[in-house]
Amino acid sequence: AAPEAAEGRPGPGHEDFRPRIVPYYRDPNKPYKKVLRTRYIQTELGFHERLFVAVLTSRATLNTLAVAVNKTVAHHFPRLLYFTGLRSAKVPHGMVLVAHGDERPIWLMYETMNYIHQHFGSDYDWFYIMQDDTYAQAEQVKALVTHLSINQDVYLGRAEEFIGGDEQARYCHGGFGYLLSRSLLLKLHPHLDSCRNEILSVRPDEWLGRCIIDFLGITCVSQLQGQHYHTYELAKNTELEKEEEEDFQAALAVHPVSDMTLMYRLHKQFSRIQLDRVYQEIQDLQMQIRNLTALTPAGEAGVTWPVGINAPFLPKSRFEVISWDYFTEQHLFSCPDGSPKCELSGASRADVSEIIESAVEQLNRLYQPLLRFSKRQLLNGYRRFDPTRGMEYTLDLLLEAATQKGHSHVLAKRVSLVRPLSKVEIIPMPYVTEATRVQLVLPLTVQDLDFVANFLDMFAMNTLDTHDNALLTLLFIYHPYDAQRVGQVDVFAGVKAMVGELEKRYAEVKIPWISVKTEVPSQVKLMDIVSKKHPVDTLFFLASVWTEINMEFLNRCRMNTISNWQVFFPVHFQEFNPALVYRGEQTASSNTDFLRDGHFDRHSFAEACFYNSDYMTARTKLAADILDRDEVLESMEVFDVFLHYSGLHLFRAVEPGLVQKYTLRSCNPRLSEELYHRCVLSNLEGLASRSHLAMALFEQEQANST
Repeated sequence: AAPEAAEGRPGPGHEDFRPRIVPYYRDPNKPYKKVLRTRYIQTELGFHERLFVAVLTSRATLNTLAVAVNKTVAHHFPRLLYFTGLRSAKVPHGMVLVAHGDERPIWLMYETMNYIHQHFGSDYDWFYIMQDDTYAQAEQVKALVTHLSINQDVYLGRAEEFIGGDEQARYCHGGFGYLLSRSLLLKLHPHLDSCRNEILSVRPDEWLGRCIIDFLGITCVSQLQGQHYHTYELAKNTELEKEEEEDFQAALAVHPVSDMTLMYRLHKQFSRIQLDRVYQEIQDLQMQIRNLTALTPAGEAGVTWPVGINAPFLPKSRFEVISWDYFTEQHLFSCPDGSPKCELSGASRADVSEIIESAVEQLNRLYQPLLRFSKRQLLNGYRRFDPTRGMEYTLDLLLEAATQKGHSHVLAKRVSLVRPLSKVEIIPMPYVTEATRVQLVLPLTVQDLDFVANFLDMFAMNTLDTHDNALLTLLFIYHPYDAQRVGQVDVFAGVKAMVGELEKRYAEVKIPWISVKTEVPSQVKLMDIVSKKHPVDTLFFLASVWTEINMEFLNRCRMNTISNWQVFFPVHFQEFNPALVYRGEQTASSNTDFLRDGHFDRHSFAEACFYNSDYMTARTKLAADILDRDEVLESMEVFDVFLHYSGLHLFRAVEPGLVQKYTLRSCNPRLSEELYHRCVLSNLEGLASRSHLAMALFEQEQANST
């Protein structure tokens, strides 16, 4: 060791690893400039995406082999584009195609390399080039690039000799695909024009290989940094199902693939091989877990079932106990709407059928050939969701067991199954900002007049005073009788006066209103009127007069609503009737940081955040469906329009930022039966909790008895 290192100081060559503090210094003579940080740390640190894949296709194979590639392996790669020399080519569904307009092979390769460098050269570390008559094992290719260093110039593939060329030089055969590193692509790009003018070749892969060799001095290799690029040349009339060669099973790429059917057969065979490997790996890991657990203090008793899956959740109190839901093959006895019994249907029915089928299959796998089981009946079924490991099932099955000699016997058997939680997947969402302007829409009827003043006060305090990017439009809903008398007595005159006061107080603010005459204030009909008066890119927040607007919720409205992707229907928090909850005692604090006594009103769909363009698209589909039957709109809400006539995500979530004080809503009997029933339920459940109602009844009975 060097003397410096022996004394505890870093030795020679270690200076780069010594931490040092860089003091902050700002030149007082220069004006202060705010540093803008990137939104994601990945951007600030200069991270790149891992792998970009380019598939070269042609006029003859675009609608056949290219489609087969798209259906088999494309979704396994993070980014995949198809390149062709066709001009104005018709793109098959689900494919991203780049058309260069010249079908000459060398020109197509030249334009493709230019396009990749220009659009993706700074975003990806690795570039995989393949043809559409190549089958590539996507997972194997992705695993390969994770084991290679990005600091080297890599040209990796199936190395082939040039015809009549230097014996040492090799190019990568295009039929088996090849891998280029980002550093090599950046160095190669300045020489592409020279290669196009100086190198003559018939094959585009030879042309690219010669270009890389002549200008960069790098030859194609089939092995690098301990990693092998295995390939397999497919012979004619090969029986894939019987192909057991090690070279075939280890291949990253197979070539040539002559038709779509062969591509699908290859995908099926390699998927089966990969699945067998995974099952074998699981068995090996389970055996290792058993062997290691036997050496722990708990011994073999410490092995959980199934092996390798988290142990069941152990509650620390009775409040943490996870309850079991009882079911049969026809009914579920724990229903989403709170009813004691409901029909088993949809995903739940498919789930139960699959679990029973899996249980019988596992029993036959254990006891065959001595016994063969067949299901007679499900006697009892129980299931519960354990967030630490997945869905657990306990089944009491009535089975018929048949022996090899033909004897049969009916018996009842209890089995336990677990559907474990799989790999958590983050759903990609488009990028949105908190700077979008929100257009509040407030429908008002005569019954709402007592609550308008509080709404406008909260709007002024939380949006106008804070200069939040939000506007307000009022929608005055006149009954036909009131509309006839508006010249003598305007029922909304007081509200219009309040609006005038606000506009005087805030000179830059204008609060427009729209007057509508109707007996049935259908939410969809009202929204139709508002939609036509605003631009298509408007972000609407459909509010109710009891809503207390605040900046926290408006930001969530902006972030949870994504144009052409997602609409947001918040579930507001409804306070209980203070007369029943407190019964003359001092009410809770008015601090809105904490939710008071109340509940989240899941029966209400009055509040909604959505873009005008999305509403107009869904509304157009609805109009085509109902034709001129406008009476159908009276039984619908905006939520129903998006649910049935759009392909958007409907995000429905509890919203603690929307708190409404208790009030008895007036339910319009002219609306549909479902909407009226939902309004009545909202009123009833908003009275108080069961304990508060029970206490009120108890006190009333006590008073009556005395």
